[in-house]
Amino acid sequence: MNVTILGAGAWGTALAIQAAARHAVWLWARDAEHARLMAATRCNERYLPGLELPANLALGNDLGAALAHAAAGLVVIATPVSGLREMLAAVRDDAQVVWLCKGFEAGSGLLGHEIANALRPHAHAGVLSGPSFAEEVARGQPTALVAASADEALRNAVANAFHTELLRVYTSADAVGVEVGGAVKNVMAIATGLCDGLGAGGGEGRGQPGLNARAALITRGLAEMTRLGVALGARPETFMGLSGLGDLVLTATGALSRNRRVGLGLAAGQPLAQVLAELGHVAEGVPTAPMVLARASAVGVEMPITEAVVAVLDGRLAVGDAVRGLMGRGARAED
Repeated sequence: MNVTILGAGAWGTALAIQAAARHAVWLWARDAEHARLMAATRCNERYLPGLELPANLALGNDLGAALAHAAAGLVVIATPVSGLREMLAAVRDDAQVVWLCKGFEAGSGLLGHEIANALRPHAHAGVLSGPSFAEEVARGQPTALVAASADEALRNAVANAFHTELLRVYTSADAVGVEVGGAVKNVMAIATGLCDGLGAGGGEGRGQPGLNARAALITRGLAEMTRLGVALGARPETFMGLSGLGDLVLTATGALSRNRRVGLGLAAGQPLAQVLAELGHVAEGVPTAPMVLARASAVGVEMPITEAVVAVLDGRLAVGDAVRGLMGRGARAED
């Protein structure tokens, strides 16, 4: 199968490395100099330093050539959410296309499948998501993902393209649930980073958040995620799967999580701009958080953790006040 991956960040490159073992893969980079350096060094030093690119992996900056390569194959969009609309508009309507990004589009508040439905309502489109750090995928460490689409043929094609003994790909017809889980878990990872960072900065003792508080935030974060997803048309059981609970646990606790590192940096007293500059990668939870809150408000769903994260990101609430406020909420029935 011919596979074109649009976006040479960490995740797009990692998937290209794995797919090149079985398919003819073209990795497209938006930045011409980035593409040239990768071709010359056979390494993506900017995003996955030290990992060699397969000799048969085609690299380039020519979007037309990259799309022509996958005319009868599969297009994978590996840009941030902010670039998804542009890439979807560039892909032919009859192409099979999936995206890897996780978030609500800034401004419109739309999820990937909603953008795709507006641009190409009759096209073969879906999402590939799940608990996955790019570096581990690139190194061939065991990972499980889920391909979600209303198009059964497409989700099976994605599974057939990428499923191996080390990269398991499950399928789901619930694109709404898979996308809500992938987007909201980034916001919850920021919240967990705030909690963990506050505890680390203040030492152990009465009133300082620890592992108990982290577990509470993750659990209640899953409840928030599920409530919003169901209100938007998702199946509740999806949130107990890879793209819900699985991705939430990984992103909220893993040392490689960029969104968790945003929370840790803010808890350490760093300005948001400095935290993002030092990351060197996109942390989707930052632009997604206010969009999650807006969509939740529109459908009457209460999301107190998300609301606290947005207030911290906006500078309206101190980290300590946010964490204490969440843990100090009144007693209620668990739902």
